[in-house]
Amino acid sequence: MPATAIDPIKTTIPKSIDRKPFEQRLNAMKLEFSSWEGALKEIRSYENPLRGFFDGEQPNQGKTVDHKLMLDSHARRCVRTGGAGMTSGLTSPARPWFKLGVDDPKLMENESVQEWLNDTEQRMRNVFSRSNIYGALTQAYEELFSFATAAIAILEDYDTAIRAYTFTAGEYVLGVGPDGRVNAFGRRYWMQIGALVKEFGLESCSKAVQQAHKEGKVDDWVKVNHLIEINDTRLPDKSDFGNMKFRSVQWEEGSPATDILRISGFEDFPILGPRWALANSTDIYGKGPGWDGLGDCKMLQKLQRKKLLGLDKQLDPPTQQDGTVTGEVDTLPGARNKSSATTPNAGVRPVYQISVNLQDVEFCINETKRSLDATFYTDLFLMLTQSDRRQITAEEIAKKYEEKLWMLGPVLEALEGELLDPLIDRTFSIMLRLGLIADPPPELQGQELKVEYISILAQAQKAVGTAAIEKLFTFAGGLAAINPDAVNKLEFDEAIEAYANMLGISPKIVRSKEAAARIRQVIQDAQAQQLQAQQSMAMAQGAETLSRAKLNQGSALDAVIAGQTGQLMQKPAQPAQSGKK
Repeated sequence: MPATAIDPIKTTIPKSIDRKPFEQRLNAMKLEFSSWEGALKEIRSYENPLRGFFDGEQPNQGKTVDHKLMLDSHARRCVRTGGAGMTSGLTSPARPWFKLGVDDPKLMENESVQEWLNDTEQRMRNVFSRSNIYGALTQAYEELFSFATAAIAILEDYDTAIRAYTFTAGEYVLGVGPDGRVNAFGRRYWMQIGALVKEFGLESCSKAVQQAHKEGKVDDWVKVNHLIEINDTRLPDKSDFGNMKFRSVQWEEGSPATDILRISGFEDFPILGPRWALANSTDIYGKGPGWDGLGDCKMLQKLQRKKLLGLDKQLDPPTQQDGTVTGEVDTLPGARNKSSATTPNAGVRPVYQISVNLQDVEFCINETKRSLDATFYTDLFLMLTQSDRRQITAEEIAKKYEEKLWMLGPVLEALEGELLDPLIDRTFSIMLRLGLIADPPPELQGQELKVEYISILAQAQKAVGTAAIEKLFTFAGGLAAINPDAVNKLEFDEAIEAYANMLGISPKIVRSKEAAARIRQVIQDAQAQQLQAQQSMAMAQGAETLSRAKLNQGSALDAVIAGQTGQLMQKPAQPAQSGKK
């Protein structure tokens, strides 16, 4: 992590500071890690041989894969597929994978709030695309699939706002707080003397390094210790480097106890330390597919070795020769060996007959590979490309996809909490300090922002619940054919909102309840006015028809008039009034 990536205001070179407490903390963290080291080395050997860097190993070594141990690279391909699948499915650089919001639904309908949230999202996506974060995330996902723990440092950068630095298993150690979250980071790493002097300055280095640099030994390697932890001596009302929430201390290995290369500070924890899953609450490091599949990886290598050995014996069997054979036995094609024809069983022949059933061996190998595919979720990421669509229906594909997503669900939730949330928070804080975030509207004062993930995997995880809604409405539709009152049991607006939320549909596409109610009221008023107009027109047309009707033609109007006349004739006559008062 170079100095150019750290705000220089937050760094200093202290004099005569006892670094013993920092060394004790780092050594304690290394001791905690020591019980995990053996298993991680074994995982590296069988699954991810080009990753991992442990104590005792030399830097900048162009080591190759030990193909005597790793004959089959299927596990390595599984790890690579998992890393690529998580990158494209969870944090794809090609499409939005997160949205900002607030808990108050009324604020989310405010136009100025929506504009600010959309603008901030776009600015953050631009920062991510300009930085190296997506490459770092891919490496972190591969570390998670194999070693089940990953570490990324997110630091400020002058050119791109943020820059990510990835670490591999064995290169770092972690510490956790009472809540189980990672809050401390330590590592021992190597630097060349020339780079060390350029990074920290000649006066900050030890006398031995200064002398070596003076002698021109700039390519010699020096081990450096680095510790980032909570600053338990900070004064909250102070804003200098010594009172940041987290402190960062770097020193040379084996240098005098008062020598420190640099002490710097961070306002927020710069390390992302996701774990695949914790076996118990006291674990600091995770366990995941790499741990689960280690037995299958060993079995696969053993089966491949046995298959090659059997095939080699079958093609080039061990031979025995009679004593009458002269000279060395030549087993090359077309070779000739001399022997006595008078001696029974003379000549050269196989020691024993080899007949390897390669089909059985291949069956065992393929079964082991299928087990590894399931362990590393390779069958999920490659399900559509590997399935035979001539023999599988869309419904069967959906069922299989749903099953795999349910199994991956807890992992996605863990990664959101330990990787994506800290990444968004750290990036937002850096951009805010650098003035890359616009001033929020007054309505957002005192409001806490929340993050919603809308990646392919996140949406697919939510979309699993849409099948239940569809089944319910299909069932209700069948009942409505028998009893129409059955639809009155359903809340259509609530169903639409729940379905849209599961699919990750933008709130701008689905109207709010209030807006839908206003539209319905307008439609009802328009329908009522139209009905009234139709009734008035019908009455006017009826009156006009009656006015043009001819009497004494035997029409219905004659009948009506005749009926009314009859009724008048049947009424009793009113008695006449006589006299005046």
